[in-house]
Amino acid sequence: MQFRFTTAGESHGPALVTIIEGVPAGMPFDKAAIDHELWRRQQGYGRGGRMKIESDTVRILSGVRHGKALGSPIALMIENRDFVHWEDIMSAEELETQPKNPRLVKRPRPGHADLPGGQKYQARDLRDILERASARETAARVAAGAVAKQLLDHFGVTIRSHVAKLGAVPENPIVASWEQISAISADAPLACVDKEIEAEMVAHVDEAKANGDTLGGIFEVVAHGLPVGLGSHTSWEEKLDGRIARAMMSIHAVKAVEIGDGVANAGRFGSEVHDEIFSSNGNFERRTNRAGGLEGGITNGEELRVRGYLKPISTLRKALNSVDIDTKEDSPAAFERSDITAVPAAGVIGEAMLAIVIANSMREKFGGDSLSEMRRNFDSYVSTVRSY
Repeated sequence: MQFRFTTAGESHGPALVTIIEGVPAGMPFDKAAIDHELWRRQQGYGRGGRMKIESDTVRILSGVRHGKALGSPIALMIENRDFVHWEDIMSAEELETQPKNPRLVKRPRPGHADLPGGQKYQARDLRDILERASARETAARVAAGAVAKQLLDHFGVTIRSHVAKLGAVPENPIVASWEQISAISADAPLACVDKEIEAEMVAHVDEAKANGDTLGGIFEVVAHGLPVGLGSHTSWEEKLDGRIARAMMSIHAVKAVEIGDGVANAGRFGSEVHDEIFSSNGNFERRTNRAGGLEGGITNGEELRVRGYLKPISTLRKALNSVDIDTKEDSPAAFERSDITAVPAAGVIGEAMLAIVIANSMREKFGGDSLSEMRRNFDSYVSTVRSY
């Protein structure tokens, strides 16, 4: 049994849809919790005007009855409220007359999918590419991740994130404990554990906005309460770190992924890197977690820590140079309404993607058509591991 999902929808189309498979029958389904995750994705200092238009909530189309999952595919829909301004431009039907303002996109944005996508699909209006390539799609991922989180809750697994660095602030990424990350308030402007550094980050965003520029950064996602033994060493496809890296790299603008202290460890001696193993009252323990909770592609019972490195957003108000795809003449890149930075939102999306990967590994390992059956399998396995 696998936990998997797929999404459909364009940025300015009528709606986004996500279809989720692998949710065990009988799992309590909390729509409000999904809506809360969608709200979290829209927060953060430096977000653009689209966040003022959309107020994301889900509509449950299938797979849930009387507040519990049926074990069948779950379909969720998120309305795009901005669609009322784009009905002709994004119409699924062929129009008899062209819209007064067709909003054609002919000048690709450097760093975006516009040009390579246009070349690949032979699109003469790059809106055919950017509408699906837009990070608006991640709202549907967050909805799927919220369902995965609800499943993981039943097994004591919790996932949270924080902003470790925004642009050049601070000089070195913040190292935060689980307790610090859990204590970040919902209204924190940039999901940072240090209020003084967060104030510097806010000023950095203001500077970028004044210059018509954008900022990237680093977010860290932490999974707390994982059992030993998710993933496997037996095949490259089974290694959990490989699956996590793929999921994180699929997030818009993420250009690098780090597990544990992976980047710093590359420049250290082995004696400074590997987490030594001790015995305490007959139980195994590690007093450090430089591996980030994974050894040999398998969870080792420590906190799972993953960092995503986000490049600055590709849409700049101070446009970079581009070329008109028809005339081939130099021209400023197109500007679409965008954010100055979205690192806190990327953290929420990272939480969703990590939750989905872990939920899938849990379903593979513990199976079960119903939540109660899955729970029995889980409890039996944990008991076996404890007696090892």
